[in-house]
Amino acid sequence: MAPSKDLFDDSVMTFGEHLEVLRTHLIRAIMGLVIACCVTLYYGEGIVRFIREPISAALQRAQARVKQNEGREKPPGFWEGMYRQWLPIDTPEDPELTERTPEEQERFLRTVTLSIPADQLVAQLHELAPSAFSLPKEDLTGKMLTLTSQSEEMLAIRKSVKRLDDPVTLNVQEAFFTYFKVSLISGLVLASPWVIYQLWLFVAAGLYPHERKYVYRYLPMSIILFLVGIFFCYFAVFPTVLDFLLDYNVRIGLTAQIRISEWISFAVTMPLMFGISFQLPLVMLFLQRIGIFPLEAYREQRRMAILVIAIVSMLLTPSDPFSMLLMMLPLLALYELGVWLCSFKPETESTEIQPV
Repeated sequence: MAPSKDLFDDSVMTFGEHLEVLRTHLIRAIMGLVIACCVTLYYGEGIVRFIREPISAALQRAQARVKQNEGREKPPGFWEGMYRQWLPIDTPEDPELTERTPEEQERFLRTVTLSIPADQLVAQLHELAPSAFSLPKEDLTGKMLTLTSQSEEMLAIRKSVKRLDDPVTLNVQEAFFTYFKVSLISGLVLASPWVIYQLWLFVAAGLYPHERKYVYRYLPMSIILFLVGIFFCYFAVFPTVLDFLLDYNVRIGLTAQIRISEWISFAVTMPLMFGISFQLPLVMLFLQRIGIFPLEAYREQRRMAILVIAIVSMLLTPSDPFSMLLMMLPLLALYELGVWLCSFKPETESTEIQPV
């Protein structure tokens, strides 16, 4: 019986040398990850503010829509709410605040402005001191006096009202753990190019030259598509999804209190799903290259692909039809990109083992 062939017979490195290379690259990857996490821990509070910006802006828009609906006999229905969701919301910052220093802003927020009918004020003064104040004259009727005063209680009330639109925590340690979680995830994202590069240096030694060429060609495209999916979700999908969900709370008479830890989980998961789904063209190309789906099948089953993409978009976007379309339409365009990539014939490469 012929002896079995060892896995590393055709390699220029022994099994022990492979383990040593793996250990070296893993140590380098971990060191890069630790450094990146230290950086993100230092800037963690700013990263948390950046991630919570979409929900804070959506809560402000929801509050503006509540003010627009004041005076209506009933809140807008589902389809009217869908239409109004796409209308511009006027939420300008108060110029009286933006043009002032923080100390001047607090002084302004303490100010209480009262409008009092002039004839009633004079009448009350007359009742208080008849000898000093005469009865109000007829020409004072209908005129208003504006009085201003400073109140610490008014400052506290205004700050408390503003905090109603902020995400909340339900226990004392939740804010710190949220900061720590966000910093670690951000550190992993920041260090991911270095970690992938170290893993690639280890894997590349076991690949043929033509296999390395495909990785060099398609890996940058995969990273670009992943980042495009994340940014598209953050800047285009989040506003639509959040406006719909918060407006629905208003329509059924509920007040949304957003828990920051749950929002962070949602804000991390949904962009990740978009980034993965945007890998569709490369998945199609891979399946075509290994012979599972020929190019003709992609072209002939285009209607079925549209149905599958629509179902996947509906499942991945827990919101209204508009946000479903925001995922579906890019995926349809990426499907056509995949068909176009598959139309190129692969280059013939020799599979002869070439030592590295």
